[in-house]
Amino acid sequence: MTGKNGTMDLQVLRSFQSVAEGTTVTDAATDAGITQPALSRALARLEDEVGAELLQRVGRVLRLTPAGRVFKEYVDGVLDNYDRGRRAVAEMVHPDSGVVSLAFLHTLGTWLVPQLVTDFRRTFPQAQFELHQDGEMGLTRHLLDTTADLVITSSDPGHPLITWRRLLVEPLRLAVPSRHRLARRRRIRLAEVADERFILLKQGYGLRDITAGLCREAGFTPVIAFEGEEVETLRGLVAAGLGVSLIPSSPEVTAASESPIRYLEITDVRGARDIGIAWLSSRAVPPITRRFLDHALRTSTVE
Repeated sequence: MTGKNGTMDLQVLRSFQSVAEGTTVTDAATDAGITQPALSRALARLEDEVGAELLQRVGRVLRLTPAGRVFKEYVDGVLDNYDRGRRAVAEMVHPDSGVVSLAFLHTLGTWLVPQLVTDFRRTFPQAQFELHQDGEMGLTRHLLDTTADLVITSSDPGHPLITWRRLLVEPLRLAVPSRHRLARRRRIRLAEVADERFILLKQGYGLRDITAGLCREAGFTPVIAFEGEEVETLRGLVAAGLGVSLIPSSPEVTAASESPIRYLEITDVRGARDIGIAWLSSRAVPPITRRFLDHALRTSTVE
């Protein structure tokens, strides 16, 4: 597990990173294709080379020591630079292939992202995708931690290191249970439901801020019945008759005729949210990623 010059090889660093992030030594050894005792010895040699205890057993798991936490930050950087270097070389040799690392909102995984990926691969069939789903806060972190090259999110993150461009405007509809007194309506003023109980995402999610702002614009503060962490949770609670909610109106939602939810168009405020794509301003994206970014911007529905 040690190189010819006595330095530790990358696989040991990957195994250390994996164990430091919660993987058991047994599972990390399996991933590395070696035995558990062999990996334990390799980690012990790594500690000898660094000159400090990096991992400490707490119960049945290994936890980072203070020295281990410091060391892991540099290991993460080394492995990230190595992986990006390999990608850059591969994409230089094969510019029409490579991996597009993309993170996106959960609600966009059923229509927008598959559409963009499918259309892109018609032109670049060798392109591969590394996909991550997350909420608004997590998407910004994906960029800053360089675990994704691009993110598709709602509204501009407003971060000085991030560039954002609008792709489209996604309608928001008032979701009500199918047996609700307003279920037969097609349009409604948001002010008409000032006395209803609202189901919202938790604080810190972009849709929560948008909903609060639209209600404020309509002249009221929503009465909160429940809070969730995913839009699908909001849909489920609305379907159960526990309240109403402002929910993105994606194509597959509006087409569902047998849904236990009815979606009403809002007429007195702008019932919509911006959807855009973002990347780190100072980081050069790989060629295939740049092609996908150009594709997304070119096929945007925003005029």
